[in-house]
Order: sequence, then C-alpha cells, then structure tokens
Amino acid sequence: MMPGNENPSLSAYRLLRLSRPVLVIVPAMGLVLGFGLHVAGDDHWPGVIWAAATLPILGVLIIEIIGSLRHGDVGLDIVAALSMTGALVFGEHLAAVVVALMYAGGQYLESFAERRAKREMTALLTRVPRMAIRHRGSRLEEVTLDLIAPQDRLLIRQGDVVPVDGLVAKGVAVLDQSALTGEAVPARKRAGEPVMSGVTNVGDAFDLLATHRAVESTYAGIVRLIEVAQRSKAPLARLADRFALAFLALTIVLAGGAWLWSGDPIRALAVLVIATPCPLILAVPVAIVAGMSRAAKAGVLVKGGRALETLSHVKTLVIDKTGTLTHGQARIVEILPMAGLSSDRLLQLAASLDQASKHVIARALVSEAQDRGIDLLLPIKVEETPGEGLEGYVDNQRVVVGGIRFVSRHVPRMEAGAAGQHPAGSVMVAIAVDDEPAGLLILADPLRTEAAHVIESLRRLGIARVILATGDRREVAQAVTVGLHFDAVHADLTPDRKIAIVQAEKRRGPVMMIGDGVNDAPALAAADLGVAMGARGAAASAEAADVVLLVDRLDRIPGAILMARRSRRIALQSVYVGIGLSILGMIAAGLGYLTPVQGALIQEAIDVAVILNALRALWGSETS
Repeated sequence: MMPGNENPSLSAYRLLRLSRPVLVIVPAMGLVLGFGLHVAGDDHWPGVIWAAATLPILGVLIIEIIGSLRHGDVGLDIVAALSMTGALVFGEHLAAVVVALMYAGGQYLESFAERRAKREMTALLTRVPRMAIRHRGSRLEEVTLDLIAPQDRLLIRQGDVVPVDGLVAKGVAVLDQSALTGEAVPARKRAGEPVMSGVTNVGDAFDLLATHRAVESTYAGIVRLIEVAQRSKAPLARLADRFALAFLALTIVLAGGAWLWSGDPIRALAVLVIATPCPLILAVPVAIVAGMSRAAKAGVLVKGGRALETLSHVKTLVIDKTGTLTHGQARIVEILPMAGLSSDRLLQLAASLDQASKHVIARALVSEAQDRGIDLLLPIKVEETPGEGLEGYVDNQRVVVGGIRFVSRHVPRMEAGAAGQHPAGSVMVAIAVDDEPAGLLILADPLRTEAAHVIESLRRLGIARVILATGDRREVAQAVTVGLHFDAVHADLTPDRKIAIVQAEKRRGPVMMIGDGVNDAPALAAADLGVAMGARGAAASAEAADVVLLVDRLDRIPGAILMARRSRRIALQSVYVGIGLSILGMIAAGLGYLTPVQGALIQEAIDVAVILNALRALWGSETS
C-alpha cells in the first residue's frame, strides 16, 4: 500500500500508538507540577493544572472508544472515561490526573508487553529482504525482488538473507536457518542442493539459481501466514470481551449502589477508578501472543490465537504417512553386494552411472553416495531406457543399473539372485558389472526416527486416539507402522475419504490432522486443527493448515502443545486473579475504605502484576 493511499482509520491507530509515550509524559508532568505548587501553599492552580493534564488523555480515550463502538466493540475503556469525567465533575482533580496517568501508563505497558511478546514473529517480518544482487552477463546489478525470475543467477553475500527459493549454483553455502526452523547449527548445502528463502548466509558468498519468484517462495508464504496470525483473535480473547461486558455491568451496579446507599458520589467514583483499566483486557492478548511468539522461535508457526487455543486441548491425532510419518523420499535401507564387491564400491558404480539420469531413483542413489562421502566417477557411453534403467561404462567396467527385469535381460542370472529380496513398500535396484550380477540396492521411504517417540509423547499428553490415514497401499502402511501404537490404520484413501475419517473422529473431541501434500489440504482444512509439514510440504497444505512446522521434524508437536497449554493457563490465571482483586477493591471502595486516588494506585499495581504474569508465557520449561 502506498503512503498516500493508507487507510485513514489505520493511520489514526498508528498515530495513537506512536503518541502513547507522550500521553504518559503529559499527566506525569502535570501531577508533579501541581503537587509542587500544592506544597508551596497554592490552593488554586494545582487543581487547574491537574485538570488540564487530564483532558488530553480523556480526549484520546473518547476517540478510541468511538472508533471501537463503530466496530461493535464495547470494552472497559468506557469505565476509564467515566472515572476521569466523574473526577473532573466532582472536583477530584488529583484523582483525575492519577487515573489519567495510570491509564496512559497501563496502555503503554500493554503496548510494550505485546511488542515484546510478538518479537519472534515480528523479527521474521523485519528480515524480509528488499533487494538482491543478480548476475547480468559479466556484471552484477542490484534489483528489487519483484524483478527476479526463475533461472536468474543471484549472488548471495555473507550476511545476506536469501531472497527467493533456489539451488546452490556455485560454491558451498553455509546457512543459518535458526530464524525459520529454530535449528542452531548452520546447514551446509552443496551445488545443486535446494536453499529455502529467508535463511541467512553465514559462510562465503555463493551463487544461487532462482527456482521461484519472490512472491511464490517459502519465506513470502511464511510472512503471509504471520500477518494472518497477528490479525487473528483467540476464542479465549473473545470470551474475555464478553466477560468484559459482564464486568462493566457489575462495575456500574456497584458504583451506583455505593452512591445510593451512602449518598456520597465520591464512593461511586472510587469504585469506577479501581475498575480502570481491567486486567482482563490486558492479560489475555499478551499471554496468547507470547505463546505464539515462543512457538515461532521453536520453528512452529501458529497462525492465530484460535489455533493456539485449539492446540491446547486436542484429543485425536490423524496423521498422513508419506512425507509426514515418513520422510517422503526414497532412501537406501539395505545394500546387498555380490561377487565380492564392497557396499561402497557397489554404490559408487551405480551412482556414478546414474549421474546421467534425471529419474527420481537415480537422483536418490546419487544423493546417498554424496552423503556417504563416496567419490563419483565419470560415466561414458551411457544409454538409458526411460523408466527401466541405464547401461554404460564406469572406471573401464560395463555397468547396468535398473529394475530386475531390465538388468535380467542383460544378465539372466540376476533374477535368481534377487528372489525373495523385495520387502513390502520398497524399491529394488539391481546392478550388474561386466555381465555378472553385482548386487542389489533396497530403497524405501523410511519411518522418521522420532516417530515412535512423538506418538508416545502425545499419548502422555492426553491424546486419546492416534490414526494413520494414507493413500498408500495397505501392505505398505502396515509394514511401515510395525511397532507403532496406532488405534487404526486407514489405507488406499482418496482426499474425500480422508475428510470423512476426520469428520468421524470429531465426534470424540477436537481433531488434529498432520499432513504435507496437496492431497492432504482438504483434510487439514476439515480438522479442528490442521498441521502442515511446511519445510518441504506443498503450499496448498501450508495455506489450509492452522499450524505450519517450519522445520521438517515431528518432535516439535509435543513441545508446541505444552507451550499452548501453558499460555492458556497463564492467561486464565491472570484473568481470575486480576478480576478477583479488582472486585475486592471495588467492594472496599464502595464501603468507603478507599479514596479515588488510593483506588487508582491499587488498580495500577494489579495491572502491572497481571501483565508481568502474562509475559511468563515467553519463558519457562515446556514441561511445565
């Protein structure tokens, strides 16, 4: 949005927010100046100065109340306005300026606490790069992000935030991913490996080949999700709004009753003063936002207060298999060499030949060899039969790599050697060298190492049912989940059948669905709480989900649940204790035991206490 086209109401809100420090200074200076004149024996000007220092605060407050009423929001700011107006009308100018100071100070404290609570999420927003260095022929040029297109070659200097998703084109990238994933150890990426936008280059400069435009990149999507999260309102906060209406009615009844019973309007004024402002409207947003901020720091992006509260009391987990319970990528799980070859030599020959292919299995073999530090050799005279396999020469040896039938056409004895070696859900790659069977590579999409621990941790947290819902074949699902404590395993599912399972489980309580693919998006949206594997998952699933895991780890879920529960518990503690103390103070004021000035000071102490308590959601152990 261009500055000249900014929404007037948004500009007014920002002006009020920026003026909060000034609004604290005005009544503070008025209070000190008036008190100094009072000590000097002046009986006239102190009241005038205190009243004059109150009026700006009252004027701003009335503007805010009118704006809230236009949006249908009725809050306890009305009590603050009534108490300041009443104090001025009844000549309690000292009480008026004290209330003005306490109210302005409370608002500033609330604003500070909320900024502190939002710091981790806001930090992600402020890190968004605006410019990038692009190669243009033999020179470099600085361009805005909207000019970057796929296949552009970018220079990522040390300290730069990677602006778009891409591949390492040249050099070795050493990347700090902690802002997105919470991982403290820098990651090393070699040429050809993917780099996620939003990470920081902490090593030497490297070239990045852009694969996406800036608006389509991972970091842009995360920023959009954060903006949605910051605009959201938790059910607990909405409950607080309704509670605020009840408290407003109680305040007016107690103030009116005190006036009618005693005939003294000052008692009514004292009741109004001690109810201003209410800790209810301060504690809940601060605690909820603090919980969201802390989760973001741990690599769990909670889109809003509603999601955080739902996360705190889920009862059933429905989880996808491929890419969620498993890694979503084929990996070598077993190497079966023949003819006296070592495992490393067999993989070296197969992966070296597969460098000439773009097939997903070939890419998996090459990646596995590189991960193991195996030097790959140059293949020559390579011939590929699409979808079946390759043949060629590596290190002066004739190598054939592919499926059993393909390799058996070249080496008939290969089929006999492979008999009985094909576990459910696996892919078998056969290798022949110099017309002799050389070995087998068994690939599968293995279970995440943390999966069993995560499921047991969720059980201990009160998740009553854990359901597997996958589109894969039943025998594959059963083979993968051996030893895991599932209440039910559903296989061969279409997206609409996944939705049906989620809907059926909702009868037992709030359902959390975890998935990563486009086919999971409908079920994620249908669940009470959708959780997307956002590190490598599909954009559709991240958009449909309520929670996005920025790090590709399931073990962040139990910690996020504990954070959500702690934030909710702290919010409710602050509300109940703060409201209870306020009501006791109001009763004491109605009975004549507290003056308006004393009431304002006591209420400010209550407000400070509940806000500081709400900020506890930023710290502490997840086990608490």
